[in-house]
Amino acid sequence: MNRFHRRICSSAGWSDFVAGTVLPRALDGLALGPRVLELGPGYGATTRPLAAMTESLTALESDPALAARLRGELGDSVTVMNGDATRIGLRPGTFSAVVCFTMLHHLPSAAAQDRLFAEAARVLRPGGLFAGTDSRTSLRFRLVHLGDICTPVDPGTLPARLASAGFTRIRVDADPRTLRFAAYTPSKGTEHDRAA
Repeated sequence: MNRFHRRICSSAGWSDFVAGTVLPRALDGLALGPRVLELGPGYGATTRPLAAMTESLTALESDPALAARLRGELGDSVTVMNGDATRIGLRPGTFSAVVCFTMLHHLPSAAAQDRLFAEAARVLRPGGLFAGTDSRTSLRFRLVHLGDICTPVDPGTLPARLASAGFTRIRVDADPRTLRFAAYTPSKGTEHDRAA
């Protein structure tokens, strides 16, 4: 991330916006269950409020410095790991929910995003939830990301991409600034759940 982008993401204003607006909208009506994995927490704006919403939260961050910073700030309340969300080194069927917020566009390609989707499906229990948000492209969004890796997610193609990763009951909502998604791994004992 460029310096301006880092300043925004590490600010108290961004943390307040995430806790008061992004998370409530993203998770409205969704049950996370007891074991949650957050992908790409960055500076932890979503991690802090998520920790209060579940019994066990694991955060997987690719930047070693940010992972160490989060570990120092959050102590034992969250398990913080340094790693790649496109190659999650955890056992299959471990989590009740996997979440990611405003981070998919930081991956270098749509193919990398698809690998993340497949990994999220792999580490979820049957009937597990994959949910999150991402930003839509705009002039302001592009300016904030000057010099950054920036791969916006097309909400029109996202349902098919999630289905290809093995998800069912897929919902994608988009407005001019953000997209929100929720999808589930097939429930145990069912051959096929239908996309909604």
